[in-house]
Amino acid sequence: MALRVGVVGGGQLARMMIAPAVELGVELRVLAEEEGMSAALAATAVGDYRDAQTVLAFARDVDVLTFDHEHVPQEVLTTLVAEGVAVHPGPDALRFAQDKLLMRARLDELGMPQPDWAAVTTPEELQAFIDDHGGRAVVKTPRGGYDGKGVRVVSAGAEAEDWFATLAEDARGGALLAEELVEFSRELAQQVARRPSGAVRAYPVVETVQRDGVCAEVIAPAPHAGERLQQVAAHIGVGIAEGLGVTGMLAVELFETIDERLLVNELAMRPHNSGHWSQDGAVTSQFEQHLRAVLDLPLGDTDPRAEWSMMVNILGGPTGGGLDARFAAAMAEHPQAKVHTYGKAPRPGRKVGHVNVVGDDLDDVAYRARAAASFFLD
Repeated sequence: MALRVGVVGGGQLARMMIAPAVELGVELRVLAEEEGMSAALAATAVGDYRDAQTVLAFARDVDVLTFDHEHVPQEVLTTLVAEGVAVHPGPDALRFAQDKLLMRARLDELGMPQPDWAAVTTPEELQAFIDDHGGRAVVKTPRGGYDGKGVRVVSAGAEAEDWFATLAEDARGGALLAEELVEFSRELAQQVARRPSGAVRAYPVVETVQRDGVCAEVIAPAPHAGERLQQVAAHIGVGIAEGLGVTGMLAVELFETIDERLLVNELAMRPHNSGHWSQDGAVTSQFEQHLRAVLDLPLGDTDPRAEWSMMVNILGGPTGGGLDARFAAAMAEHPQAKVHTYGKAPRPGRKVGHVNVVGDDLDDVAYRARAAASFFLD
């Protein structure tokens, strides 16, 4: 009988697990939030991931449960574990991806390099942090933010008054996360896979390019990454995976500072945009690796298939019509490009697909990836 993996969430990450699941002989089942989502091909149930009984009913028919996102409430996760469901990553790890204040405190305990930070509960406390850090700071909502949402650069505590007001309305109280505004030369990402039995594999560190808070491009491996930088990035990634008890894929977003330090920015405990290049550029894609890891199967080789890989996100898509009409022209002009679309309707700023190109000349690879992606935009 085939191994069965249940994925909570019907987005593009679940969608991109379908092909490697078929190749591995794994039966993939998806609990989608609504009909017609990206992973509709594997959606065996539709329901609310915030309802414990809904998720538990879905989980009873799978060997292991994993996630397309990190938003499943802790109460639901702990209920699943108490009922004997194999959950990877588990609630004890996921809480650090769900709450940035918990993450910062735990990373401090692990001795990981990160920006100066503080939990602030009033505009006055935020202002004091700003004053101590050169007159500007980053303020984040601890929970729920992604793709630039829930993040502001501020120069006065009053600029986050609405967020503090929302906290005050919440009977549980709480704090915002204030961080120093890091002077960085570029952003990097380190991916690591970890099995429940403890085996770990690291991918090459990559460079990520953000636009308006959203990942736009990824270059693998990161250009001008010397041996020391690669070793430090991998050490951080493996240390966090082991220290937090992560099972499955972990992505660690990093700042490379102007004085050549690496600082941890964000964590994601699932396949991640920074790893999409691996679908066509690595021996084992992050999606296959995630399935192997959560099933506690031997991990695959993470070596690149070519000297360079470039991933370019298709953000928004065409203003009129869908992406389908653009395929033929893009394929004809750039047969080396691999186009991955998510079954989503175009919408400004929305991630609707990405393009991967691999090769031995970075300038050529970058040109072809950007050119192919441009066919899907107006």
